[in-house]
Amino acid sequence: MEEIKPHPNPKEALEQYTIPARTAAEILFLAQSVHGDLEGKRVADLGCGTGRLSIGAALLGAELVVGVDIDPEAIAVATRNSESVGVRGIQWVISDISALRGTFDTVIQNPPFGVRRRGADRAFLEKALGLGRVIYSLHKSDPDSREFIKRLVEKQGGAITHLYQMDIYIPPTFDFHIKRKHRVAVDLYRVVRHA
Repeated sequence: MEEIKPHPNPKEALEQYTIPARTAAEILFLAQSVHGDLEGKRVADLGCGTGRLSIGAALLGAELVVGVDIDPEAIAVATRNSESVGVRGIQWVISDISALRGTFDTVIQNPPFGVRRRGADRAFLEKALGLGRVIYSLHKSDPDSREFIKRLVEKQGGAITHLYQMDIYIPPTFDFHIKRKHRVAVDLYRVVRHA
């Protein structure tokens, strides 16, 4: 995961933060080793950025991986990243997530937290629930968000089976970042959609 390059020009409006390698590894470990949700599965990565979660899913034996991001530069980096680590066969798609169709066994995502654009994460969660049977979704941790996500998931016919609390450390990325490293408490939701 450490070999996968971050986004060279992250865009504040898209809340682009490259998921830390350690966090990506934790998510992938939970998805595969604890729940068996990657190997042999059809996996979509919504807002895939530079591809850490997609590439990790492919390395763990996913049957099919589709990484979708609206940013062509992020997809170009993801393509180079997968080539540099010898992973082939990932379908990289430059698109808004709303255009993705089909069904997937597992959706993994590190969506925008909705800090800069309120509700940005909602569209990702709704799309994931429409595409996948199992969803792993990372969100900023706070009690209001937890209640909101719980209600949204249940309204869309899903259930939160697990909630994992994590910390991510973000390097200074945008002008408003003044700390050398910023700790953000996050929640990883595992959601199962009822048939």
